[in-house]
Amino acid sequence: MAMKFNHAQKVATAHAITDLLAAHGVNTREDLHAWLDHQANRAALRTVKGVGPKSIDYIGNLVGRSHVAVDVHLRAFAVDAGVPDLPYDQLRAVYEEAAALLGHDKGGLEHAVWRHRSKAA
Repeated sequence: MAMKFNHAQKVATAHAITDLLAAHGVNTREDLHAWLDHQANRAALRTVKGVGPKSIDYIGNLVGRSHVAVDVHLRAFAVDAGVPDLPYDQLRAVYEEAAALLGHDKGGLEHAVWRHRSKAA
């Protein structure tokens, strides 16, 4: 079993994403990696109930892209660091800039912060 969901909406969201990708001819990890390059495709994913920018960034990470998927842990870490409450895109940009300044991979920094905060929660 690849995924175990106990919530009906999560199952419906997974089915809707699968249907959308199949309708666009996305059959492989490589297809999805390339498909996410196009803003129109990312917008199409946003039309699926339950899919927001974090989900899209997370999916990108799963197929080898390096994104910062801002969640509650990354928001809490930023607040602790004195970063004000920012909209998703702005906070993601803060993390991306921090990664660049530190010479780290964006996804790697995101994962390190997530692991650190999830253990503290």
